[in-house]
Amino acid sequence: MRPLPDQTQASTALRGDLLTVLLAPHDDLGAFGGRARTSAPRMVVGDLSTTILALVIHELATNSLKHGTLSLGTGTHDVSCTAQGDAITIVWTMNGGPAVTMPTAPAGYGCTLVHRSVTGHHNGSVDDNWATHRLVVKQRLSPDRVSQ
Repeated sequence: MRPLPDQTQASTALRGDLLTVLLAPHDDLGAFGGRARTSAPRMVVGDLSTTILALVIHELATNSLKHGTLSLGTGTHDVSCTAQGDAITIVWTMNGGPAVTMPTAPAGYGCTLVHRSVTGHHNGSVDDNWATHRLVVKQRLSPDRVSQ
């Protein structure tokens, strides 16, 4: 995801590539054709944001694999990204997994990492929508901060 050391351009990654590469290990049927699917426009993500978004993507995908939709053979994990006006929106839709309920215990390290990364560095917001067999996580990020 990073340029080679002798490249002169600033370090960047493309958002769709970042999502696809990081979700690929969780997709048992191959990129875009299996249970972990991505849809994102081609947009540049800055060096600092690449690292932060990689942590967020890894945390959400790992949780889905351990506890959520990817823990069952029938679950799907769809990630879509749009860029409009003053926000980049990433929507994680996890369907067909085990019954889930909104946690009542204090947030763990991973959840705290996701929320602080999005609200802190990316000057954004996170909205979790819990349903019985579905979780939708909507992240809104500042385009200016994503390009850093």
